[in-house]
Amino acid sequence: MMNTSFVNDARVMAKGQVTIPKNVRTALGVESGDRVTFIVEGNTVRVVNSAVYALMRFQEQMSGEAKKAGLLTEEAVAEWITKSRREENVE
Repeated sequence: MMNTSFVNDARVMAKGQVTIPKNVRTALGVESGDRVTFIVEGNTVRVVNSAVYALMRFQEQMSGEAKKAGLLTEEAVAEWITKSRREENVE
């Protein structure tokens, strides 16, 4: 995503629908068919790319798990992934 700062507005239609302005879609990295997530904090709402948000949440939840499993280097993680895939293919 781009590191930009700007203000834009959109009209809320009768059914609550809003068209996300093109420059906002570009900044979020979303296209037609993509999903966005609304994060409400008090009277402030953030709109984020759902795929990016899901990955960030997953990374937060997995923080420290590799260390607990004894996977202390990227090479160790890569070896574990390769081994796991081989085991899946055997089944």
